[in-house]
Amino acid sequence: MPKSPFALFFFFFSFISLAQNSVTLKGKVVDQNTKLPIESATVYLTSVKDSTVIDYSITNKQGVFSFKIKKIEKPFLFKASYVSYQDFKKEMESLLSDKDFGTIEMQEAVNELNEVVIKSEIPPIRIKKDTLEFNAASFKVGADANVEALLKQLPGVEITPEGKITVNGKEVNNILVNGKPFFGKDGKIATQNLPAEIIDKVQVTETKTKSEEMSGDSSSSQEKTINLTIQEDKNKGVFGKVVAGTGSDKRYESSLLLNAFKGERKISVLASSNNINSIGFSMDEIFDNMGGGRNTSVYYNDDGSFGINNMSFGGNRGITRSNMIGVNYQDKWLKKIDQSGSYYFSNAVTENTNRSYRTNLLPEGNTYTGSMARTKSGSNGHNLDLNFEVEIDSTASIYFSPNFQKSKSYGKSSRSQITVDEIQTELNSSTNDDYNENDNTVFGAEASFSKRFKKKNRGMVINFESEFQKRDDYVNTNSATLFSDTTPDDIRNQNRFENDENNFVKFEVRYGEPLTDSLRLSLTSEITYRKRDNRLNTFDFDAGTNQYDDFNDLQSNVTQSKAFTYFPSTGLIIAKAKTNGRINFGPEFIRFDAYSNYLGIATHRDKNYVFPRVKGYISHTIGKSKSIYSFYDFGVELPQAGQVLPVENLSNPLSTFVGNENLKPTQRHNLYFNFNNYDYQSRSGYYVYSGINLSQDAIVSSTVFDANFKATTTYQNVDWTHNSYMGVNWNKSYKKEKRTLRFGAGINFNYNFNKGLTNAVTFESRGLQINPRLNMSWSIDEVITVSPSYRYTYNTIDYKNYVIDNAKNFVHNGKLEITSYMPKKFVIGSDFGYTYNSNIADGFKKDFYLWNISVGYNFYKDQFLAKVKVYDLLDQNQNSTRTITPTAIVDAENTVLKRYVMFSLTYKLEKFAGKKKGNGGIMIMD
Repeated sequence: MPKSPFALFFFFFSFISLAQNSVTLKGKVVDQNTKLPIESATVYLTSVKDSTVIDYSITNKQGVFSFKIKKIEKPFLFKASYVSYQDFKKEMESLLSDKDFGTIEMQEAVNELNEVVIKSEIPPIRIKKDTLEFNAASFKVGADANVEALLKQLPGVEITPEGKITVNGKEVNNILVNGKPFFGKDGKIATQNLPAEIIDKVQVTETKTKSEEMSGDSSSSQEKTINLTIQEDKNKGVFGKVVAGTGSDKRYESSLLLNAFKGERKISVLASSNNINSIGFSMDEIFDNMGGGRNTSVYYNDDGSFGINNMSFGGNRGITRSNMIGVNYQDKWLKKIDQSGSYYFSNAVTENTNRSYRTNLLPEGNTYTGSMARTKSGSNGHNLDLNFEVEIDSTASIYFSPNFQKSKSYGKSSRSQITVDEIQTELNSSTNDDYNENDNTVFGAEASFSKRFKKKNRGMVINFESEFQKRDDYVNTNSATLFSDTTPDDIRNQNRFENDENNFVKFEVRYGEPLTDSLRLSLTSEITYRKRDNRLNTFDFDAGTNQYDDFNDLQSNVTQSKAFTYFPSTGLIIAKAKTNGRINFGPEFIRFDAYSNYLGIATHRDKNYVFPRVKGYISHTIGKSKSIYSFYDFGVELPQAGQVLPVENLSNPLSTFVGNENLKPTQRHNLYFNFNNYDYQSRSGYYVYSGINLSQDAIVSSTVFDANFKATTTYQNVDWTHNSYMGVNWNKSYKKEKRTLRFGAGINFNYNFNKGLTNAVTFESRGLQINPRLNMSWSIDEVITVSPSYRYTYNTIDYKNYVIDNAKNFVHNGKLEITSYMPKKFVIGSDFGYTYNSNIADGFKKDFYLWNISVGYNFYKDQFLAKVKVYDLLDQNQNSTRTITPTAIVDAENTVLKRYVMFSLTYKLEKFAGKKKGNGGIMIMD
């Protein structure tokens, strides 16, 4: 990346040059009658010729504004706007020097005697009491841009390369379209596929539970919900995109999104098929669905798979062929029933080769395990989600949301591994050839009833949640585990059948009684019931009958657990203009029953517990730009049945697990705090957060290894473990006409203190991760965007009672993304990245470059877009990682996509009833 510093210098130099050609505007906005300053009024400039927004600012607490813009040599309008006030407007021929507008007096817009008041135009940015509103037309994006590109233009909105959206540092976890889920609440399909040009408003609110939403309580969460509303003239028509591509190395991609909107009724069809490790939903204007392309909106699971709305599509461990089709439907029935629902069918097949080297940490003399594995897995899944909200009358409503999931999967794997001691003496070796099938069914439902009474703030909410899951597993295994001493080798040829049922029901009643205008008494009763049944039957191959009919009682068992909890609580709810919060406290009564049948011996373990339970939060707004939030939760976590029952799990020849009936529940304390500050006048902001999770009587593993490194693990309580974290993030933006410069910086810290037992010796590990990052974005509207970024990750763990005292590594990750819309009709993209991983074992490559490029051409009235894309131009992509845990250091390498060329054609369909252009806007509410 030697060119990056020069590029950065060029961009900074260009802005310094622009600064020499700028002027300053300043003034003060007050109420005409009271002469009091008006905070958060919008001051902006528009062109007389075409009404385009030149620049804008926001007044501070004193009603003062001051900002710099480029000199203007053409007629423009200077405007000031605030909710419930008449707009101030002044036309000027040019602006060639600094300008002080003095005191601007705004007149309140009063509607007397049903007088008709002409609705004022929407300014580029408007702040109300709890609302931040943008005019979408004021934020220019590319002609073919999606909603995500629009969101990136808004001050305070950040989108990470992984697709995580934050607003003023608060993560968005729920995205709706016209108030309803669009292919599930995940929302990535909406932001990646809906065109920015059809959006009227974007409303961002604190995410509420359904109970909070229906009762009108303030949100107890710091996460955000985005609601996209469609422009009125775009709410009736058909629009969508179709992408088809073919490439080298037999690579292909295709996707379709078709929308038919007519008022409240909205029907959308989504389909995709590819073998490039992509969900197929992104339809990015530069790279379409290319896996590993920039701005990937994929969240990876711990096993490397990626998914959306509970659908799994394989992942970055291997190469996946995926197919999907889905339908989303929204409507309003009988004027009182809001309905939405979606259905998916998904199919995925993943192939992978894995190579790993593991250092097993021990009190005396480490061991080392090397392994190779080849896997192929496939799945078919169905997913149905429905939502109904019925307004009974103005005081009562019902919400009902059932969901159903059905999946079948299979997997084939072949693995070999060997473990040696420090002088390379072999301790054991093994080979496995396995085939498995899985049938999983989940049915769940959520229902709520809300009732408000005549007395203000008096109300009741009844909630019901349930989930019933059934899983049937079949495994055929052929394995040979060989030991170096006289221990008998373990040779297996067997079928295993496992049936697991996991059922959960929760019932809650909440009643609120006002004590004062801003304080309410909260009475809550919460009942939960969870039952889990597990049956494992193993049959060895009988050479005499040539059948798998030899029942293996040592590897077969029945376990069952039931947990019943009752939590009656008393609480207080505070709801003021700038402060809201809630605290609930009371006793939690728990009955835990566990049962097992192993080797003909039935075991019962019944326990009753009473623990205090406390949970609460407080949120306070300091002015228009600052806020603080904190929550605390204390509760208990019960052990699993397998952790407390005397059943030996012998499914792994090298690792045996057995329960400990003396385990106690874990008591957990969870404390979190953040401070948030975003100043829309200076277009800069930062947020600070910190938290700690304390576990008393934490359940940890106690593992003993024999001379062949065969493990026997049980479980034990330790006094305390904890995880703490903190971080600071800052961003700043400058805008001068069509040019925008954005900076971002942050640093995150994570500290973990863990305990466990290895060979009857208590170990401790103290792990620290430091993760600073820098990013910048420089753009000229509809011309070019350049975005360099850098991230550094440092990991270190100190150990007690191990042979080694410390393990550490660090990772550099640098990236340079360039998007160009020059020359006209062309779209050019470049995504260049470099990754360096230190301290990885010999035989694993430490660094690599990944460069993706794309060139597209719009033709036939811009309805078609032809592209050629190259993934991994330098043919260096790899997947080598180092993971440091309290018990091991693991280096691993998996199959990844390598260089290929893709040719694609995109067709854009857009047919709306009417051609009216409304004042689109974006609304953000805190």
